[in-house]
Formats: sequence, C-alpha cells, structure tokens
Amino acid sequence: MLCKKLHHAAFRCKDAVATTHFYNGVLGLTFSHAINQQVVPSTGRLSPHIHLFFGMEDGSSIAFFECPDEPGEMKDMASPDWIQHFAFEVESREVLLQAKSELEALGLQVLGPVDHDGYVLSIYFHDPSGHRLELTTPLCARQRLRDFEVEAPRVLARWAQGSAR
Repeated sequence: MLCKKLHHAAFRCKDAVATTHFYNGVLGLTFSHAINQQVVPSTGRLSPHIHLFFGMEDGSSIAFFECPDEPGEMKDMASPDWIQHFAFEVESREVLLQAKSELEALGLQVLGPVDHDGYVLSIYFHDPSGHRLELTTPLCARQRLRDFEVEAPRVLARWAQGSAR
C-alpha cells in the first residue's frame, strides 16, 4: 500500500493563538511544530502565514494556517455544516462521555452522543474558527469491522444505481 498513515490534514484558522490554546490546552494534542513564512514554499507566492501542527498518539497530525492577508472563509461555507469536519478517536465510551461533560463545562455546545450504524459512537462541537469536530469511539468488535468492509462495495453499488437515494 502506498499510503501508510495520515501525516496531517490542514485547515485555515482565524487566530493561531486561540487555535493553539484549543487544540493543545483543551483537547490535549501536542503542539509539535510551527512554521512562520513569508512565501509559500510549494508555489513561491508571497503570502505571510503561520503553519501550526498538532500531533496525536499514533503519530498523525492536524495542521492549521493563519494567513491574514488572504481572502476566503475558514471553511466551505456552501456545504452543510455537518460535512466538513475532523474526527478524533478516543479510547472508550466512558472517555467519550467524560469529554462531553468537560467540553460542556467549558461552555461548548456538544451534540450527541450519536450511534452511527453500530460502527462508532460520536459527539460533535466546534473549534474557535468554527470547524466542526467529532470525538468518536468504536462500537463493534473486529469481526463486525470485517463485515462492514465486505458490505461497503455493495452499499456503494446501490448508491451508484440510485436505489439508495
């Protein structure tokens, strides 16, 4: 397999300091790297920005760009809010419910828990830039995960034929 794991996914943020406080201080991710540049390395274009990285236990990261001189929104404003989001796996149902209580105690509005087809249990909330976040924990045993994998092509085929719309 070419792709071994997620290195990072990147979104834009409104405020690098508030974003760091939230992801490091509230969610407990490791503030692992910050790059402050005037020029975009991949394009050579002038665009002062800071690129923030927050690491997780498995070695993957999420990243954010604060680029105050660039136009545009923090996220896709045309799509429904529930589509574009980060989902972070937590250890158990108990950890998920504890996190919900702690986030609510901080004044965040938390939706859920929501059971997704017996696959995962999730809660939802937003970061300081308005990005939707999900904390999720698996609900099923390994065998059921294999069953889902076998079922996935059939579910997609029904969707493609229009029978699932």
